[in-house]
Amino acid sequence: MTATGFVCDERYFWVEQGPAVPLGRFDQPLEAWDSPEGKRRMLNLLDTSGLLAQLTPIPARMASEDELTRFHNADYVARVKELSEGDGGSVGEQAIVTPGSYDILALAAGGCMAAVDGVLGGDVQNAFAFVRPAGHHAERDRGRGFCIFGNTALAVMHACAGHGLGRVAVVDWDVHHGNGTQSAFYDNADVLTISIHQDRRYPQDSGGMEETGAGDGVGANINVPLPAGSGHGAYVETVAEVVMPALRAFQPELIVIASGFDANGFDPLGRMMCHSETYREMTVAIMGLAGDVCEGRLVVCQEGGYSPGYMPYCCLAVVETLSGIRTEVEDVRGAHLAGVAGQELQAHQADVIEAAAALLSA
Repeated sequence: MTATGFVCDERYFWVEQGPAVPLGRFDQPLEAWDSPEGKRRMLNLLDTSGLLAQLTPIPARMASEDELTRFHNADYVARVKELSEGDGGSVGEQAIVTPGSYDILALAAGGCMAAVDGVLGGDVQNAFAFVRPAGHHAERDRGRGFCIFGNTALAVMHACAGHGLGRVAVVDWDVHHGNGTQSAFYDNADVLTISIHQDRRYPQDSGGMEETGAGDGVGANINVPLPAGSGHGAYVETVAEVVMPALRAFQPELIVIASGFDANGFDPLGRMMCHSETYREMTVAIMGLAGDVCEGRLVVCQEGGYSPGYMPYCCLAVVETLSGIRTEVEDVRGAHLAGVAGQELQAHQADVIEAAAALLSA
């Protein structure tokens, strides 16, 4: 049985993004897609399944300003703090800092760092950082897509600066492109970044296969922009034909997964068809490789997910796999999704995966 660490803090559920920003004058306001309720339901399923009690708690901590400015510029961090201490405000497209939220934002980034500390310190074999809000869209000097601080990127930087690691790999399977994480390491040959996402879903100006890195980092950034409608077959094939060979060639000392659950077939902000067994199989594959190349050291950081009724089952599948503990929970809706036509790898999806795989030998 694997010792799996788990980072969470009640305060993660205290951040509200406010109502969704209307796109036009006839758009009636909606509640924010990124609400605490969906993520709390994920935690509740982990609890009621009995799995949470079998994990090793890792206390969250706040990231310091010095740690935040490893990625973000100082003026941006100061602006976030200023808005938090005042009436709040926007720091970018769909990125709202609410009053009093700075400490929680720093706690989310620090929670991912705490997971890294637990794994690299040998306290646990792997860890799941159940943080909120997400971070993979945040860039050096602005927030985007519900993300204020780049949690995953900052966790990687902490592994390198705080623990002296030389090679770290990030696998981002959120349905949206991990543009912020990509930007953090775009010219860095020591960090391999891989993003599997829906083609041009969000942000629409990033995530193309031609974005392979710059300078010393050329070849260390891999994007697999899958067509809308991709399901279990396409995702599992992508991991087998692109992710696994890339990780094996890179030989990381630590693997970090940016784990959004919004590629599931019920998510309102994506158009993919994954189900819980998709996430389970991807986790099994990456865990197996981590065991071969980096002594099993694996950290999973929570990113997006907006289907309160279904994403808890996807999260449960990942944490069950990390821990080696299978609960009695049955995913009835996942079984329905698995039977939807088009779950098998389609020819046009295979073409994209083949093109991405070809870049590995370019």
